[in-house]
Amino acid sequence: MNKEFFQHIFDKHQQAEPVPPTKEIAAWALRIIRLLFPEQTKEYFRSEEEIEIQFKNLELELRNILISTYQCKSCNPESEANAFFESIPEIYRTLKTDIQAIIEGDPAAKSEFEVVRAYPGFYAITFYRIAHELHKLEIPLLPRILTEYAHSKTGIDIHPGATIDEYFFIDHGTGIVIGESCIIGKHVKLYQGVTLGALSVEKTLANTKRHPTVENNVVIYSGATILGGNTVIGEHSIIGGNVWLTKSVPSYSTVYHKPEIKVVERVME
Repeated sequence: MNKEFFQHIFDKHQQAEPVPPTKEIAAWALRIIRLLFPEQTKEYFRSEEEIEIQFKNLELELRNILISTYQCKSCNPESEANAFFESIPEIYRTLKTDIQAIIEGDPAAKSEFEVVRAYPGFYAITFYRIAHELHKLEIPLLPRILTEYAHSKTGIDIHPGATIDEYFFIDHGTGIVIGESCIIGKHVKLYQGVTLGALSVEKTLANTKRHPTVENNVVIYSGATILGGNTVIGEHSIIGGNVWLTKSVPSYSTVYHKPEIKVVERVME
């Protein structure tokens, strides 16, 4: 390696915009999750006042994270941190509906404790719901850091800009992709490998609705790919495994991929 290379790397370090480490930002979100769901931790609190103090400390921590993040230089750290924590009861209420959807929709789910502690789908959803509230406050960078952290842990990629209603159930989950402008209704269930994506990735379309709308009470089975901002999956529809869709389907539809499978019996010699 020559001197010019080292100079180039040094210059990048000098010009780098300060942002707290991803682990620090994710740890802040995890502390919120563990306060809301003690199934995630052994920590013991003797009174509700102690819980209140913990939330106040987390609010202060968010304010400090915003102050330390260069891309948040135009934010109002105190008011935005306060606004986020005012939304915590609603985040909690919605997550409780997600837990209920998992318990009701998965025969293998034995208890709320098991769902909260062990289900990667719920883990990804909790990070998404926190990140989405930050996104609604127009806080830059942090929402994406949180959802990508969850993505790295679960293989589930949910953009914080997606709009997902209550009673959301991700079963298994690995390989799921939910795009930025996707809209998902109530009581929707997704299996592993589902993509709710864009037909085009042109940069000029950044501010348009590029991803599908999935209405209430839809089930989408593994490997299905649904693309396009004008694509609407009507309520109470079932989308089968490995289906490729770029057009809307009406409510109460069943859409399935019909492969040709041949079984050839070998003759024993």
